[in-house]
Parts: sequence; structure tokens; C-alpha cells
Amino acid sequence: MRVRAEIAKLAQAGNALSIDTVPIVDHARRSTTISIPPVVQAGPELNPAQVRRYARHLVIPEIGAIGQRRISNAKVLCVGAGGLGSPVLMYLAAAGIGTIGVVDYDVVDETNLQRQIIHGQSDIGVKKTESASAKIQEINPDVTVELHDIRLDRKNVLELFSRYDIIVDGTDNFATRYLINDACVILNKPCVWGSIYRFDGQASVFWSEHGPCYRCLHPNPPPKGMVPNCAEGGVLGALCATIGSIQATETIKLITGVGTSLIGSVVIYDGLVMDMKKISIERDPQCVVCAHASEAKLMDDYEEFCGVGSFESEITAQELSQRIQNGEDFQLIDVREPHEWDESRIEGAILIPQAEFYDGRAQMKISLDRPIVLYCHLGVRSAHAMNALKQSGFNEVSHLHGGIVSWDEYVRNE
Repeated sequence: MRVRAEIAKLAQAGNALSIDTVPIVDHARRSTTISIPPVVQAGPELNPAQVRRYARHLVIPEIGAIGQRRISNAKVLCVGAGGLGSPVLMYLAAAGIGTIGVVDYDVVDETNLQRQIIHGQSDIGVKKTESASAKIQEINPDVTVELHDIRLDRKNVLELFSRYDIIVDGTDNFATRYLINDACVILNKPCVWGSIYRFDGQASVFWSEHGPCYRCLHPNPPPKGMVPNCAEGGVLGALCATIGSIQATETIKLITGVGTSLIGSVVIYDGLVMDMKKISIERDPQCVVCAHASEAKLMDDYEEFCGVGSFESEITAQELSQRIQNGEDFQLIDVREPHEWDESRIEGAILIPQAEFYDGRAQMKISLDRPIVLYCHLGVRSAHAMNALKQSGFNEVSHLHGGIVSWDEYVRNE
């Protein structure tokens, strides 16, 4: 009962762990130990420069030269170069992972810098994949970096994941988490998962061959609006390092086969009171994905499943163009940064940077009586700003799908 009470508390805080459908084991009564063979075969012998660089790994008996050769031969894909992805990517680069893939389709925003430590002031407006790649190469030039400046979806996820040994989930939305989980089950790939909110964090490893998958923990997404994202609810920047470090550690343990994996367990961290617990979860025999892994398929629409991406809140570039041509009376707002605005903009728009939507300044500049259309670079920041407005009582708010990139493409093809 103590563990269920703890999870209920976290659910109220926004983490939405199900306490009714997940088999939970209290570690005070039972400890789950899952050790698995190394995921990666050892690569070539280390050269003298590598021996010097990784000397502190080599003297660890559990890792040694063979373990480091496995690390140098590993291919790891990190989905997201944000709060969690930043420490994950930096520590994996320092560890000497042979190939690191980075998936992200957003650009660096000033509001990212409080927690996304792989990016800096000079990276504002730069693609996150490019910024992350530069830092990785600076940390360790021996690492091969593969950039995927794409929006992960059901059309590209299986082909992309099949190239890597381990998938690290550094995302911040439920739709992508379910997509990642299902793809990993289908391909039998381990998924190293983390989640953060305000002062709370969670981490686990999901691998259907050896234990439960993400859907065993969360059979269904929380009701729409129950769990705010980091932009709406906030997150302590340093928390990202704690959870991201756990993810990096678990990734290296999977590669080398050392220690006890978090497969079948969830670490729950409360930074406000500095408390960390570990609970066990069991595979759900009724899980719609991992219980039938050989027959598992991707869902048609993960955003619809998670109650996001509703058509009434998102418009296409064509629809925006038509509204402008029809002379409709609405407020068109660019939520990017001033330097992005200076480079390009949609005629008739006004600039209100994203940060102003979270401290109330934007709400003072916008009329409640006229419809609002927001846009950014790719549609991520505008979606967050839209949610902030709706929580402030603005009803007629939508945002441009694909951002100014989709607008420019539409204008070019007209």
C-alpha cells in the first residue's frame, strides 16, 4: 500500500502512473534482479590514444578493455536533444559510444537554455541536431554522429530504429513515447526511458524480451490536459541531469552486460525532499503490444490515441493563406525569437516570443475578442504557447502545423 500511495501522489503531481492496472511489487518485500548478456559485441582492440582517454573505465573490473570495446562498437539512438537528451548525449559521447544518432526536429530557443545544457547562447535559432552534434564532437571527436532532423512518426520509426542497438527516449510527450515503445517491441530493441516534471523524475528500461514494456506501466495515456508539459508546468533544470545520468548509466550497462538492469523496475526520484525509491513492475499479460509481440503493429494515429493534435486547434499553411486572402479578422502571432523574426516572417504577423506566454506578458498584448493564430519554426513552440493561452481563458486559438517552414514550402509551390 505504501508504494501505491507514492504512485498516487506522483500521478497527482503530473506523472500519471496507473495504480489500477499495473502489477506493482514493493521492494521492501521483494527485489527484482535482471541481468542480461551484453547487447553489443566487442569491437577492435583499443589504440594507445583510446587507452589514455578511457583509462578510468579500463581500471573498473566490471568494464575493462572488453567493456570499453563494446562501448566503442555500440550504436545508440537518442530521441530528443532537449532536457533529458542533453546529459544523455554528452555522457554517452564522453564514454566513447561508437555511433550516436540524434533525432530532433526543433531549433534551439532561449527558454531551452535553463535545462538543455548541450546548447548555448550562440546556438539560439540553430537546429538542435546541429547544435548537439557540435558539442558531441567537441567532447569526443572519435564518436560518429548521425543526425535525423525529422519528426518521428509511424512511417519512419521502424527503419530508423533498426539501425541502432539501443533506443533512448528523451521525449516529453505521450504520443511519441507510445510510438517509441511500440516500435521497440516490434523490433525487439531495449528502450531506456526517462520522464521529468517540476522536481519529480522517473527512469526505467523497457525490453519486452526480458520484462514489461511502457504500455505495461501506462496501458492508456492520461486524460487530455491532466499532465502539463515542461513549458506549462515547469521543470527544475538540474533534475534533467539526474534522470539523464541514470539513462546514460543504464545504456552503458546494457551495452557491457554489467550490473543489474532497471528492466522490470522504475526509479522514482523526488528532488524536493531528496528521496529516491525503486519499485518493481511486472509484465501485463493483457498488454495489447508486448503480450503479442510477434503480431504487434504500429497504431494508425498516436496523437489521436493520446488526445492531442485536434484539428480544431491546428491549421495548415493552405488554410492560413485562405483566411488571409478572405480578409478574416484574426491575430497572427509569431512566437519565435527576435533574430528569427528579423530573418523571415509571415506578412501581417506581430512578434511575441514564446517566453512571454508563460509569465503573462503575452496575455496583456492579445485581444480576447479576436481569433488567434500562432506560428513558430516547426510548430512545437506555437503548440506550447497555444496551450498556455487556452489555460489563461483564450478560446479561439489555433497554431500553424509545421510552422513557418511549412508556410515557406506552401508559398514556393504556389
